Amino acid sequence: MKIMHISTRLILGGSQENTVFSCAGQADAGHQVSLVFGPIEGPEGTMLPAVREHGGIETIETPNLIRELSPRRDLRCVTELRSIIRDHRPDVVHTHSSKAGVLGRAAAWREDVPAVIHTIHGLPFHPYQSKSKNAIYIAAERWAARRCHAIVTVADAMRDQALAAGVGRPSQFKTVRSGMIVEPYLDDSRSTIETRRTLGLPEDAFIVGTVARLAELKGHDDLLDAFAPLMQADPNLHLLWVGDGYWSERLLTRVEELGLTDQVHTPGLVPPETIPDWIRAMDVVVHPSYREGLPRAVVQGLLAAKPVVAYALDGAPEVCIDGETGILIEPGDQASLADAIERLRGDPELGIRLGAEGRRRCRGPFDRKTMVRELDEIYRRVIAESEARA
Repeated sequence: MKIMHISTRLILGGSQENTVFSCAGQADAGHQVSLVFGPIEGPEGTMLPAVREHGGIETIETPNLIRELSPRRDLRCVTELRSIIRDHRPDVVHTHSSKAGVLGRAAAWREDVPAVIHTIHGLPFHPYQSKSKNAIYIAAERWAARRCHAIVTVADAMRDQALAAGVGRPSQFKTVRSGMIVEPYLDDSRSTIETRRTLGLPEDAFIVGTVARLAELKGHDDLLDAFAPLMQADPNLHLLWVGDGYWSERLLTRVEELGLTDQVHTPGLVPPETIPDWIRAMDVVVHPSYREGLPRAVVQGLLAAKPVVAYALDGAPEVCIDGETGILIEPGDQASLADAIERLRGDPELGIRLGAEGRRRCRGPFDRKTMVRELDEIYRRVIAESEARA
């Protein structure tokens, strides 16, 4: 097949990694794959070098595919995307992220692409923004859902929330877990202590780690509010924040004001292939994010057989199953967040049991090969249905 993926920004992020792994797996399977994206700006890094290193994916940057709402540039982008689609004549156009999803589906539908697919990695409407902005996003998603054949969700929660908002029809939806390279997380040949030694982290500390952009709604302030008193009383309790973002300077200023500079480790952006090592160095993976599709960091922690603590929202409870693979906390409950860490710290056997069960449950469904195979089945079904209607 000729497959074209369209994504707004190729920053270092979960949805972008999902997209790149889809492209790579499909190219390896012999398909002709292209990836269209907008300008890559900001402190979140870029996945473009990884795409180009693969070698089997055509990359196409289009200048007007931007994250912000801009009616004039958005109309230009649809025109540009239609031209790209006409030139390439793909069998499948698969869109990712909200802006690329709306504009890409509009362009592909107008060009009569046989299979127009969209993945919801996370919904653009949520409780933490204004009603007027949510109304715009919901209207746009409803409109775009009528201009695609199938909608993939990374979590059942995304399907349920979309349908509750009147986005799409039940028959359009299929949950496909967000695939990743699982083998490095399953590798237990190096111990936590050895890994910390290599990374320059304290070997005897109890390290609570996150892998997330330092940005709004990711919960880093909650971690400081919950743990600062514990950390000030116990220098052996440390935080490890893997990632960077627009809130970096403000958050690090808070860390300094709290007197915790020596106990909060911030390596910033790290190469994606090193994430397994950073997670291996953690005692607990914590993800107090207020808005997610299905958090990859939680899955990565479980694949590495680490206990996880997460807020009970969106797709997180589908993998962080309370008392079985991790501990779920109500969003914003900082006291329970601190209690969960203290519980895991005081009961190492509990952490081992939770992590082992999490690995067992996640290693198959979240393998990138599983994702590529399930996407292939969706593409072929939709193309067959389109041919039957012709």
